[in-house]
Amino acid sequence: MTFGSRARAAMAAYGPACVGIDPHASLLAEWGLSDDVEGLDRFATICVEAFAGKVAFIKPQSAFFERFGARGVVVLERTIQDLRHTGSLVVLDVKRGDIGSTAAAYADAYLDEDAPMAADAITVSPFLGFGSLQPFFDVAERNDAGVFVLALTSNKEGPEVQHAVLGPDAGGSGERTVAGGILAQLSALNAGEHPMGSFGAVVGATIGDADEDLAINGPLLVPGFGAQGGTVDDIRRLFGTVIDNVIPSTSRGVLSAGPDVQALRDSVARVNAELVGS
Repeated sequence: MTFGSRARAAMAAYGPACVGIDPHASLLAEWGLSDDVEGLDRFATICVEAFAGKVAFIKPQSAFFERFGARGVVVLERTIQDLRHTGSLVVLDVKRGDIGSTAAAYADAYLDEDAPMAADAITVSPFLGFGSLQPFFDVAERNDAGVFVLALTSNKEGPEVQHAVLGPDAGGSGERTVAGGILAQLSALNAGEHPMGSFGAVVGATIGDADEDLAINGPLLVPGFGAQGGTVDDIRRLFGTVIDNVIPSTSRGVLSAGPDVQALRDSVARVNAELVGS
């Protein structure tokens, strides 16, 4: 099955929520864990127990593992392996982006099914030019994996690049923004795919308004939901007719219930109930 097919099936089985695994120092402290590899390992083990096979999407943030060096990366590798093939899909948040053979090496590292750190999907940055992402799309397609491309992020610095105007759109009329161009090219990649394509966009829940066409026939990863301020009303307003493709991502809003495993499961169940009720 393609990533798009597996994503649709997971959403139907568990609900649309994505839980971010972000073991930053303050969260480790809240859980009564030490800010070292041992604390990281315990944190990751609890998350696997709580969420594997219970949540549609789980999104480890690579940076919070990398900060502990090689031993932290070992924990991340094991965490990905423990989560995969449980019914949950792993979206590795690495935001990689490069050119040529380097992009191909990143793609092989995270999307080739035989790689030690292979995930179901990864996040990438298109700001070296959308064409620079082709190695990621190629490796993902060969391995039935997914790619989420940054398009409309919710950080305050994003609009200076993402809202910049490129000139007339493909039809020769109107104005096309950088974000609009990214979304249009994703739509072209996903054309004809059913139930949806495997190449998605990252669109923040707190961007305010979305004037771009979000109907890309692919998944929309939506960070900023929950503790960062994004609400169900924001998602309904921003995504309208494409809301069925939305994967709202929350980290602190769920992880603050830890380290008790059942409390973590109950927390994400409430999030999914709220989202499905929307």
